[in-house]
Amino acid sequence: MEKYIWLIPLLPLAGFVINGLGRNVLSKGVIGFIGSLLVLIAFGLSIGAFFQVKSSGLPINADLFTWFSVGGLHVNFSFLVDQLSSIMLLIITGVGFLIHLYSIGYMHDDDGFGKFFAYLNLFVFFMLLLVLGSNYLVMFIGWEGVGLCSYLLIGFWYSNPSYADAAKKAFIMNRIGDLGFLIGIFVIFNTFGSIAYADVFSKAAHTPGAPFVLITLLLFIGAVGKSAQLPLFTWLPDAMAGPTPVSALIHAATMVTAGVYMIARSNILFTLAPQTMEVIAIIGLATAAFAALIALTQTDIKKVLAYSTVSQLGYMFLGLGVGAYTGAFFHVLTHAFFKALLFLGAGSVIHAMGGEQDMRKMGGLAGKIKITFVTMLVGTIAIAGIPPFSGFFSKDEILAAAFAHSTTFYVVGVITAMLTSFYMFRMMYLTFWGKFRGTHEQEHHLHESPPSMTIPLIVLAILSAIGGMIGVPAVMGGHHELGAYLAPVFEASHKILGEHELSSSTEWTLMGLSVGGALIAMIYAYVKYVKSADVPVEDSEERPLLANLSYNKFYVDEIYDFLIRKPLDALSGFFYNVVDRLGIDGLVNGLGKGTIESSKGLRLLQTGNVGFYIFMMVVGIVAILLYNLNLFSK
Repeated sequence: MEKYIWLIPLLPLAGFVINGLGRNVLSKGVIGFIGSLLVLIAFGLSIGAFFQVKSSGLPINADLFTWFSVGGLHVNFSFLVDQLSSIMLLIITGVGFLIHLYSIGYMHDDDGFGKFFAYLNLFVFFMLLLVLGSNYLVMFIGWEGVGLCSYLLIGFWYSNPSYADAAKKAFIMNRIGDLGFLIGIFVIFNTFGSIAYADVFSKAAHTPGAPFVLITLLLFIGAVGKSAQLPLFTWLPDAMAGPTPVSALIHAATMVTAGVYMIARSNILFTLAPQTMEVIAIIGLATAAFAALIALTQTDIKKVLAYSTVSQLGYMFLGLGVGAYTGAFFHVLTHAFFKALLFLGAGSVIHAMGGEQDMRKMGGLAGKIKITFVTMLVGTIAIAGIPPFSGFFSKDEILAAAFAHSTTFYVVGVITAMLTSFYMFRMMYLTFWGKFRGTHEQEHHLHESPPSMTIPLIVLAILSAIGGMIGVPAVMGGHHELGAYLAPVFEASHKILGEHELSSSTEWTLMGLSVGGALIAMIYAYVKYVKSADVPVEDSEERPLLANLSYNKFYVDEIYDFLIRKPLDALSGFFYNVVDRLGIDGLVNGLGKGTIESSKGLRLLQTGNVGFYIFMMVVGIVAILLYNLNLFSK
């Protein structure tokens, strides 16, 4: 299998080249077929790699070539497929293929169809590069690549200025985090003399004086930007400007999970920096709760899901921070299933509504788009954490670890889970229950999406329903196959952290509280939005203070604008008008003007009169003679 690992990322790259160059030549059917097929083949190869790692228990190393060697730095362009990356390969290529297939129907009327598929293929290529790299530099190339692709896809409809601004916002905010990641790589090399995972991780436990807190904080800054944690989270909701399949790809299968993957990959470094672990847990928990509060009042169906993603990523970081690496990665897996399902389902709703995204203008769609309704209901139950759907197992594993670490963390986590259940069922009730609130034209337009869009929904719904079975805990009679499979990756960290086992009664109690809270929130949402037929007020109407704060995202963008953008604009204006124009330009231009004025003065001596020139020569000779006579007299 080692001989074919390089094909996994190469196939999507080939799709990018073919569709990019042939976008004006090939038909849409051919472009969609090529783009989807190559990702499907990569998925098949990923399955082969997964089973080889599973059967042998050993990672697959594929050294492609020596990239460069400078001084003590030797970097190979090489791939590593172990338990962690093999699962990421399945997520990226499997969910990625379904999103490609869905895009054939969703984008088939768009003039940029070929360009869109080229960008999708490139996105998958860079994400595969990120997870396959055996050192931090290859990871960083993939890391930057997905940032570039997010810019291209979020701003795909760039003729709309607000969409172009959203793309620039995502690109710039990610650069802040990327700088931290890059400096972290430099510090890693300076500390360990290598950036290869195998070298760094083997030396870490035997380098007691290493600046682990500095290294991990820098890496964490990178993860905060890429995975949209406080305070660098505002780009992700704005990423909804891109086509819906892009939202699914960014939120479920690729970009935002990169930060979680990077920390999970570097787990031993973080375990050796408990202060950083505490920071990660606090930031993750705060992000989860804050984003959930914002999602409570949103009326755009994609915005609800966007803030839901930010919140769920916060759960993953909470898991990482309390040392539940397996639980956090388990949630990455289940979240990929139900969040891709929910975004693609939202796209199907928008498709049926003729482009409408405002839930206040929906309602009663359950009987009109039945497949979309049933599949989205499955995804909603999964994200709400109701058993036996997938989200229940992964979320409760994180909450149990949080309880073992801090009761406060657990309480906030459970309250956030209740908020999650409320805003997700609120979205479902407003969209699919009650009477239709849109226009007659929209009602006439309602129709189920084509098979190319509904088949991915059905597959993802099945995965969302049963995906949690690979992580059934022992207290429920399971063996947690995922935990056993990932054990070699986190073995060193678990030895340091130790086991914090809870009693069976405690685990059942915690699960009961979590599920009970989710059900109460679901019922309350039903009473409010179905029984009472409550509909969120229009933007022109007044809201209660707290609801208004939530609806306006607590004015975070406005605060950033006031505290950061405007001062930077003023500072840059000062440097331009004073330092640059008056200082630098004034000096350079002043020297030039001085030279010109001096030359004008000298020009007065050039009269063109021969007699004047002879007179000046005589004066000069006399002056020289007098000077010399004066010297001799001394």
